[in-house]
Amino acid sequence: MAQVSVTINDRKYQIACEDGQEAHLSRLGAYVDRRIGELVASVGQVGDAQLLVMVSLLIADELSDAYGESETLRAADQGAAAHLEAEETLGASMDSLANRIEDVAARLKEA
Repeated sequence: MAQVSVTINDRKYQIACEDGQEAHLSRLGAYVDRRIGELVASVGQVGDAQLLVMVSLLIADELSDAYGESETLRAADQGAAAHLEAEETLGASMDSLANRIEDVAARLKEA
């Protein structure tokens, strides 16, 4: 198991992670540190615990928005697929109808 040192709000934390995940965990730590920096700039140093709770809520809100956008895109994709299927069904129905009309026209010519 690998160890990564992340710095958040000028404090170093040793975090264990799976081998190969070190760079990813470092990026996540840097992101949290940036968000903490933004909070400190707007509300000041209100204590590590409160800052971590606040940034956790902000990141959870971002995640919630991302899930919402993902669901919207998924629904749009499903709607597009249903529309395409309806067009294909309509096309097949029109082909069938055209064939029937041609059959009727051929029978009328023979009569």
